[in-house]
Amino acid sequence: MLQLLKRLAICLVCLWPTLTFAEAQSEQKQYNVLFIISDDLTSTALSCYGNKVCKTPNIDALAARGTRFTRAYCQGTYCGPSRASFMSGYYPHATGVLGYKSPRPQIGDRVTWAQHFKNHRYYTARVSKIYHMGVPGGIEGGSDGADDPASWTERFNSPGPEWKAPGTGETLEGNPDGKKPVVGGNTFVVVEADDGDEVHSDGKTSVKAVELIHKHKEKPFWLGVGFVRPHVPFVAPRPYYDPFLPYSKMKLPEKVPGDWDDIPKPGINYKTSRNMKMDLRRQRKAVGGYYASVAFMDAQVGKVMTALKDAGLEEKTIVIFTSDHGYHLGEHDFWAKVSLREESASVPLIVCVPGKKPGVCHSLTELLDLYPTISGLCGLPAQARLQGKDISRMLDDPTHEVRDAAFSVAPARRGFLLREDRWAYIQYREDAKGGMELFDMNSDPKQYTNLAKTAEHAPTVKRFQSMLAAKLKDIRDNDLKR
Repeated sequence: MLQLLKRLAICLVCLWPTLTFAEAQSEQKQYNVLFIISDDLTSTALSCYGNKVCKTPNIDALAARGTRFTRAYCQGTYCGPSRASFMSGYYPHATGVLGYKSPRPQIGDRVTWAQHFKNHRYYTARVSKIYHMGVPGGIEGGSDGADDPASWTERFNSPGPEWKAPGTGETLEGNPDGKKPVVGGNTFVVVEADDGDEVHSDGKTSVKAVELIHKHKEKPFWLGVGFVRPHVPFVAPRPYYDPFLPYSKMKLPEKVPGDWDDIPKPGINYKTSRNMKMDLRRQRKAVGGYYASVAFMDAQVGKVMTALKDAGLEEKTIVIFTSDHGYHLGEHDFWAKVSLREESASVPLIVCVPGKKPGVCHSLTELLDLYPTISGLCGLPAQARLQGKDISRMLDDPTHEVRDAAFSVAPARRGFLLREDRWAYIQYREDAKGGMELFDMNSDPKQYTNLAKTAEHAPTVKRFQSMLAAKLKDIRDNDLKR
């Protein structure tokens, strides 16, 4: 009997290279990974997160199948540090990648998230923006940006016309007299484009993603699909604008007199209604243009998800949908990213794992948690060096918690956020000389009243200062120094 078992084992080993992907998955419990990331997307623009104006049926359908996280936070409130963080497995202040560079020089031969899968027999590819890539400049030129070649088996860019797309355009920022032409750069521009989806970058991205899903359906893959909308310029084919016309019907967030009076200067965002010289008409059009860009992106998500279903891979693939950071749409008269307020630091996050029941999770999570969580779900070896936490248990029990506070940074403002269940604490400079903000998220969820200087809350501020110092020490005390 023993000899028979040995012979059977040898036969199985010999047969292993000829196993199909489905058989290998059954043996190893491997999943594909489809990582979809939108650029500059606030959760408040998605209908599955409560938006009543901007409809996102394809993202909603994914949320209905998976776990929707309501308190997920990025680790950097603009593209470069956020993307370098969740792909490398380190906080921005661990690697020092606080801008728009690749983390590779800092991490050396340590493997990135996609590279970990690549090293374990996965086909890995990115389509368009996963690491930082300039928008619109990098998209116009079709460049790789701050990409990491070692992460990928293949990589594909999706050039598009961006603000130069034929159509009806208007520059909203810095254009109070209406005489400025449509311009490029990181500028609020709306273009109702004449051409169809596949002329634009995100349309090309969805086409390539669909192609790769069908081409590689017989073997495990980690596919990163990076959509650049709704990052400025707000460019989308005309039909996506129809639900938001006329722009005059777009509602703006509540404006509170003296809203900035109790916050430190670094707490006033780099783009505001005031310094952008956007009157109420332009502000409403900015919201409408942003929503149209979101609707366009959502349609491309739908095409990718349809391909996954048509390829018979829905039950073999973990799907993640998120953004690199949030975005202000006029809250506090702030616009865009960088701010450490809720709209900018929090992100939409949906994780759909085959066989898991759908749910909504209110526990604090970070984008940094995706690397260890998804790797573990796919049976890959754990890496003690990773600074994120495994949140896989939340997919079965949404009440489970792995952290007391989420952490995010705004390097350009030398700002730090610690977000607890009740409190949001923001500090500028490590010595706090740039000022502080403290908000009671239970009684003041829209963050109108800064409590940092009140005597009553002095002990809470002191506690957070100690927490932040300890957090930064722990982040910097990592294996990159060894």
